[in-house]
Amino acid sequence: MTMLAGRLHLEPTPHLEMDEIPTPEPGPGEVLIKVAAAGVCLSDVHLIGGSLSPLYLKGDVVTLGHEVAGTVHALGPGATATVGDRVLLQAGEKRDGIIYTRGVDYDGGWAEYAVATTDTLVPIPDDLPFEQACFIPDAVSTPWAAITATAQVRPAEAVGVWGVGGLGAHGIQLLRLAGAAPLIAVDPLPAARERALEFGADLAFDPADPDLSTQIRQATGGNGLDAAFDFAGVPPVREQAISCLGRKGRLTLVGLTDKPITITYGTLFSYLEQQLRGHYGSEPEHVLELVRLVRLHRIDFARSVSAVLPLAEAPKAVEMLESKQGNPIRLVLQP
Repeated sequence: MTMLAGRLHLEPTPHLEMDEIPTPEPGPGEVLIKVAAAGVCLSDVHLIGGSLSPLYLKGDVVTLGHEVAGTVHALGPGATATVGDRVLLQAGEKRDGIIYTRGVDYDGGWAEYAVATTDTLVPIPDDLPFEQACFIPDAVSTPWAAITATAQVRPAEAVGVWGVGGLGAHGIQLLRLAGAAPLIAVDPLPAARERALEFGADLAFDPADPDLSTQIRQATGGNGLDAAFDFAGVPPVREQAISCLGRKGRLTLVGLTDKPITITYGTLFSYLEQQLRGHYGSEPEHVLELVRLVRLHRIDFARSVSAVLPLAEAPKAVEMLESKQGNPIRLVLQP
């Protein structure tokens, strides 16, 4: 049997092709997942564009997609799962102490079927649609881990969020859940600022506003921010966010960029005992925590699904995300 898959080809230069390939068979301890939904992430765009490269991929072709949900379709030898189980897949797995990322270092879920080890299966509740479940790993778990583990935000802390896209929109929701107050969003797009307010921000500002720092100081009683997040991965954002921090404030870098980090007023940064904290991805327990919160209806991701496209239209989805057509939070592919 064969199936359709969205594949990253690294040669001669990175590009996406929709290929008809053999349907995989699960090995020992593995299951075959019938994919119901797969998220389109900016990381996928970076892989296709060549600014991000697989570290541990064997060969020069891989099926994309690290945000995946579906049902258990078949079991490999020794696999302990039940056919028909509704699951999402962790975005990667540990092999000999190294994290391999699904859809980057091995085949992912932009396909009709995907293979997964049983320890990467996360059961999901019956009332959670697949198109909302698929992007909990990464699009939601990354900001959740940044908030709870790296920045360690506490209730009633003043927090600023720069960038209200796929990560930042979820960051707003999760910071609201964590009790951040006041919660301030910063984004150049009016639609993104409006979305931030709808998702729980107390205030939303344009980074081009010359009075931004003053407005944030006023909103925080003159203290500045306790914590700030760069979800955009844009160098000017980092300088601006640092200027809005209060004493012992910390800026957590979540959005990715290969540009240098610059602190213009280094002495002041040190005098105020401020901090820069790097962040990347999440741990399996963060995904489990989020599924638990969804199961108990503490948070809802229905508004995060900007569009659902057929798997065959993966190239169109990539183009839409890259051009920010419709200011999407998450585009989802459906085989």
